[in-house]
Amino acid sequence: MSPLIEVTGIGKTYGNVIALRDVSTVVNAGQVTCVLGDNGAGKSTLIKILAGVHQHDTGEFKVEGESVHFGSPREALDRGIATVYQDLAVVPLMSVWRNFFLGSEPTTNFGPFRVLDRKKGRATTKQALSEMGIDLRDVEQPVGTLSGGERQCVAIARAVHFGAKVLILDEPTAALGVKQAGVVLKYVAQARDRGLGVVLITHNPHHAFPVADRFLLLKRGTALGSYEKSEIDINELTRQMAGGAELEALEHELRAAEAP
Repeated sequence: MSPLIEVTGIGKTYGNVIALRDVSTVVNAGQVTCVLGDNGAGKSTLIKILAGVHQHDTGEFKVEGESVHFGSPREALDRGIATVYQDLAVVPLMSVWRNFFLGSEPTTNFGPFRVLDRKKGRATTKQALSEMGIDLRDVEQPVGTLSGGERQCVAIARAVHFGAKVLILDEPTAALGVKQAGVVLKYVAQARDRGLGVVLITHNPHHAFPVADRFLLLKRGTALGSYEKSEIDINELTRQMAGGAELEALEHELRAAEAP
């Protein structure tokens, strides 16, 4: 069975700037592939290629075994690849259920016209959220009144409901406290357990390690390493994320400078 997504030797340049070079990874159904790296590591470029925002210049991008070159995010979405960006595309003053359906609202016939089916919209949203274990008091409340973690969870449930096979999450826990981050990671695990392939982008190894099955470490557009969970522990992951070898070299230089 082919991976949901497989990229091999992917590269992307902008003029003379190399944003991504020779990066490879896979995303399997029912697994979380975690992409880690600091700012400027190439994480955003990679997910924009997967999401159809940009096209890769080199390498191969396969979806379920078929080589693709997406021309737009709509093409990626049509192949079941849904992306939830860090700055969530929501309308704060609009209700939770309207945001849930944004652009795909249910309608019903009213004489010769079609009108918004509010009852169906509310019921469907409540059921979809409930199936993901999300219990909101009122789906009529403005989405802007939800916490950052709750908004992320609504976005995840929306992608699952509309048939995503692959869910790409761009730094979903970046601006959240420990408790809210834990709630979001619980729903990431739920999406995985429902058979989705999840790509989790983060710079925090402590958020990545509990839910990920595979790790891709990026630095300055190149892969530092790619590991199955059984091949690396949290301490080594953190050390590599922090630039372990560079920190050790710096400590050595500082000790040498301090020596009499």
